[in-house]
Amino acid sequence: MGLLRKLRRGQVIVNYGILLCMQLSLVHVGSHAGRKDEFEALTQEYLARCSAYAACTTQAFKTEAALLAWIGKQKGRTPAITVLLDGRGKQMSSEAMATWLGRHRDEGAQHVVFAVGPADGWSEDARKGASMLLSLGPMTLAHALARLVIAEQIYRAFTILAGHPYHRQ
Repeated sequence: MGLLRKLRRGQVIVNYGILLCMQLSLVHVGSHAGRKDEFEALTQEYLARCSAYAACTTQAFKTEAALLAWIGKQKGRTPAITVLLDGRGKQMSSEAMATWLGRHRDEGAQHVVFAVGPADGWSEDARKGASMLLSLGPMTLAHALARLVIAEQIYRAFTILAGHPYHRQ
């Protein structure tokens, strides 16, 4: 029980670096999939910070179909949890997102995929197949900015779960 309590607080992961239970992928669809943009360095910085809490990767896809095929090929004892960023999705506070992420981590989720979609939005099939639709707010954001915002919020969620002073209420 003591080890489980430490895992839930993130102490083992943060203090000892022994166990990284979850993989997190930040992926996107776009015609400029390989191009570096002004926000890329900041996005990578936040994901590097997240690596203390989970193994983090990024990937770009030219089409929605390619992204969905990649998600379908992810292997593990649990299916990948797919979060599509979508203006019609659920809005969450930072604390609610931390609770959501922590619950999935504690339930043994192996892979969480946060995906920024194509310029014309997600297809109905993609929406139906997602674990969750998440909205960053009612405004439309550039893809690069959306990736930066979600990367920062993922980092913030992990720091909330770890009791780190980065997040102040």
